[in-house]
Amino acid sequence: MNATMDELDLFHQMLRIRRVEETLAERYAEQEMRCPMHLCIGQEATAVGVISALAEGDRVFSGHRAHGHYLATGGDLTAMIAELYGRASGCSQGRGGSMHLIDTDAGFMGSTAIVGGTVPVAVGAAWASQLRDEGRVVCLFFGDGCFEQGVLHESMNFAALHRLPILFVCENNHYAVYTPLEERQPTRPIHAIASAHGLHAQALDGNHLPAVRAAADKAVHGARIGDGPQFLELHTWRWREHCGPDVDDHLGYRTPEAQADWLARCPIEHAAAHLCSLGLLDEIGRQHIENAIQYEIEHAFDSALRAPLPRVQDMYGHLHGR
Repeated sequence: MNATMDELDLFHQMLRIRRVEETLAERYAEQEMRCPMHLCIGQEATAVGVISALAEGDRVFSGHRAHGHYLATGGDLTAMIAELYGRASGCSQGRGGSMHLIDTDAGFMGSTAIVGGTVPVAVGAAWASQLRDEGRVVCLFFGDGCFEQGVLHESMNFAALHRLPILFVCENNHYAVYTPLEERQPTRPIHAIASAHGLHAQALDGNHLPAVRAAADKAVHGARIGDGPQFLELHTWRWREHCGPDVDDHLGYRTPEAQADWLARCPIEHAAAHLCSLGLLDEIGRQHIENAIQYEIEHAFDSALRAPLPRVQDMYGHLHGR
C-alpha cells in the first residue's frame, strides 16, 4: 500500500470506529443491548495508530474499552454488533457482550471486564511465540488504572527477564472511572516505571496519529528483532462517561477547561486537516467515506438484529470442564 492510500486508510479506520461508537450510543437507549458498554470515542488514534504497525499473524489483547481495538485489528463488525445484542451469531456467541470480544481469525485474542485480566495471558502468548520461534509480536492494551494492578508489574518484570516480543500500550486517559490520575498514583511518569522494569518505554500524545504510528512502528520492530518488551504511554481522553453512552460533564469530576482542550484535540479532525493540507482529502472525498461507513453500519445492525438468540439447550456449552 502506498503512503497516500495508507494515510487515507488510517483516517477511514478512525472515522469508522467513531461512527460505530456514536451509533451504539444512539441506539443503547432502545434497551435492546443489555450489556454494560465502555465507549472509546476520542481515543481512536491509539487503536488505529498502534495496530496499523502490526503484521499479519501478530496478536492483540485488550481490556473493557475494546471496541476500537477489535475493529482496528480487523474484527467482524456484524459479529461485534450481534454480540452486543446477545445474538448467537455474536463473536462470543452472545455470551460475553461489549467487554468480552474475540476474533481469533483477525488476531484479536480477547478482551475482559477484569482490569488487568488479559495482561498475564498476553505475556504468556508472547512467551509461547518466542519458544516456538514464530516471529510474531503480541500487543496488549490497557488503561492507566491497570497500572495500579500488581499483575501488570509482575508481567512486565517477567517479560523483561525473558526479553519477550510484546508491546505494552497504556492508553492514559487520566481517569479511572471518576478519579483523576494524581489522586491514585504518585507524581512520576507511568512510562518511567515501565523503563525501570527494563522495558523500552516512551510517552507521547495519543491523539496525534502520525506520532503514534511512528512510535508503534519502532516499538513493534524492536520487539520483533529481539530487543525485548516495549512500552508506549499514550496520553488521550475519553469523551463520554466511563461506562455508558452519555456525556457526564454535569458530574464535575473533569473541569470544563480540560474537557474543551481535549475536544479541540480531536484525533479525527486533526488527521482530516492534515490530509486536506496534503491535497489527499476534500469535502467530496470525506462524504464518500462517510457514506460507505454509514452503509456498512446500517447493514451490520440489520444483520445482527435478524440473527437468532442463543438456544437454551446450548447454555452449558463452552464451559471449562464440560
